[in-house]
Amino acid sequence: MVAPVFPAQARAAETVLYRKIALRLVPLLCACLMMSSLDRANISFAKLQMLDELKFSETTYGLGAGIFFLGYIPFEVPSNAILQRVGAPVWISRIMISWGIMSGLMMCVTTPVQFYGLRFLLGVCEAGGLPGILFYLTAWFPSHRRGRITGYLMLGGPLAALVSGPLSGGIMKVLDHVGGLGGWRWLFLLEALPSILLGIMCLILLPRSPAAAPFLSAEDRQRLAADLAADALPAGGAKHGFRNGLFNPRVWAMGGIDFSILLTAYAISFWLPSFIRSAGIHDVFVIGLLTMIPNAAGVVGLLLLTASSDRRRERRWHIVVPFLIAAGALASSTFYMGNVTMIIVTFTVATMMVTGTMGVFFTLPAAFLNGPAAAAAFALSCSLANVAGLVSNSLIGYVVTLTGSGRSALMVFACSLIVSSGLVLSLPRKLVNR
Repeated sequence: MVAPVFPAQARAAETVLYRKIALRLVPLLCACLMMSSLDRANISFAKLQMLDELKFSETTYGLGAGIFFLGYIPFEVPSNAILQRVGAPVWISRIMISWGIMSGLMMCVTTPVQFYGLRFLLGVCEAGGLPGILFYLTAWFPSHRRGRITGYLMLGGPLAALVSGPLSGGIMKVLDHVGGLGGWRWLFLLEALPSILLGIMCLILLPRSPAAAPFLSAEDRQRLAADLAADALPAGGAKHGFRNGLFNPRVWAMGGIDFSILLTAYAISFWLPSFIRSAGIHDVFVIGLLTMIPNAAGVVGLLLLTASSDRRRERRWHIVVPFLIAAGALASSTFYMGNVTMIIVTFTVATMMVTGTMGVFFTLPAAFLNGPAAAAAFALSCSLANVAGLVSNSLIGYVVTLTGSGRSALMVFACSLIVSSGLVLSLPRKLVNR
């Protein structure tokens, strides 16, 4: 006679299963995204020495910071298509190792053309990293658990921003002129090495699928398969081929929503050190410490919003309300560009709100698409959104060069968040709130 399984026992077993999966996968993948963010945005600190040494203008920096996305955007979708064929461990490993090499080569830059070229190649190498990882996790967690898990995963971004300030500032200050090299050159070299190491670890430690996971028992695999089958969309519903994900209007709407998230996030990560310095703080290590405050708030916002969203099984208002608060903070910051305290306060509020929405937002593509279509949706929405990187950096660089201040650009970013709130509310509540 088979012993009955009571609901409380089933829930406990389910909790143990998903905790086991999370502990095996999420820390490594979070570290990958952390290094991705660090290698992508450490240019904002290198700028504090690099521009003076190489005689680059603010416009040159803004274009170079943004041209990364000209390489990144067109390769997002092809990258996820390849990941579908060769498997996540191989492809994520390739991404990590190649972008680590390109990031390290940034230490060799001497001309604007080299600067632009390496930033472009860094984007090509990194393309597909985030959407590939997000798609990979859909094979391990049902939709009602993805908010919090995605939140933990997305901690890589704010954690990178949190440590990059004192780490980057410290490297640049301590190693400046060591071996005849500027501190910014050491910065690129030393912060590239962990990415290459993580790429090797991904190839060794990431299982291709639950069926190939040595840490799951047969019972674990059976329970996981049953949960994912129960979570799947109805067989007669949306089509799920890779092509269908590319031409779904909701995916394009999500690209617009993520565009606003990244427009704000990139403005903060790439330009906050410069705004602090223009307000009167010139020590690069102190600037690094000050940037920790908004980024610490981003970590808190991400954990709180994703936990609340999963608990209530509500997605839309967990994005809209933070968007509106962040828009108000960005608009307010334009009145205090010469005041360090108010810059930190307003950017802290904006960072907490916008970063907090990232984990909630990335539960949406898999809420109405499965399989290859979900892979395409993650990739396309990220591609569309990352146009924000080019717009954000180039626009602020141009405005700063022209007017000496980034006020006008920040107002544009605030308006973008307000417009995207309408796009969020256009998504069907019953579909995305599963």
